[in-house]
Amino acid sequence: MAAPLVEMRDISVSFGGIKAVDHVSVDLNAGEVVGLLGHNGAGKTTLIKVLSGAYQADSGEIYLSGKKARIENPRDARAYNIETIYQTLALADNLDSPSNLFLGRELTTPLGFVDDAQMEAETRKIMARLNRNFHNFSDPVASLSGGQRQSVAIARAVYFDARILIMDEPTAALGPQETEMVSELIRQLKSEGIGIFLISHDIHEVMELCDRASVMKNGRLVGTVNIADVTDEDLLSMIILGKNIKLAQSQPQQTAAPPQPAG
Repeated sequence: MAAPLVEMRDISVSFGGIKAVDHVSVDLNAGEVVGLLGHNGAGKTTLIKVLSGAYQADSGEIYLSGKKARIENPRDARAYNIETIYQTLALADNLDSPSNLFLGRELTTPLGFVDDAQMEAETRKIMARLNRNFHNFSDPVASLSGGQRQSVAIARAVYFDARILIMDEPTAALGPQETEMVSELIRQLKSEGIGIFLISHDIHEVMELCDRASVMKNGRLVGTVNIADVTDEDLLSMIILGKNIKLAQSQPQQTAAPPQPAG
């Protein structure tokens, strides 16, 4: 079997003596969506920021396709084809979609000028692959809907050859129609072999889109389960109680010892 796309082994991160992530191990395969669940402060965002290069782990190792990786900053992460789409999206509201897609990595003409026409042509090409209903190429992204803005952020990541995509609450504050638009984008990326870590508070979203889910509580990994093997209630129990439901189910029931005869 091929090595996982990502292996985060025994990762620990502390802030001021408080362990935000405490010896956590998770992995991700190509063409798989793994949900990261847990209450605010559970440690899921801190864990994933180690992979994106935003934080440094105090201990632990990261392997990408079986090879040890050194990720010290976001530039290192991008060099490994890891892209992050944060909830804030990091879009420049006053610029149009092509300008946002190539922000900081603009295409230029042989004379060194920004090549707006080529950037729009490339944006149309990637959007034709990801979201055929997107037509607002010349409008400032501030005027776009939440789902369309997500499309721009996802297109930016995919255009620059993301193999590993981190998505932080991608459907937060979106309506049902826009949520379905983003869900379709995630399914499309999965079909193309991209591995996705999906940070979410929405158990129904995780049940619908993910292959596996890793639940964290108080900086520790409660467990990782196959979505096909669990229910919404199972995941909720893991989040609230901090117990791996599969382990709990496999433990033998304690029975009272039979009374001993007198004498």
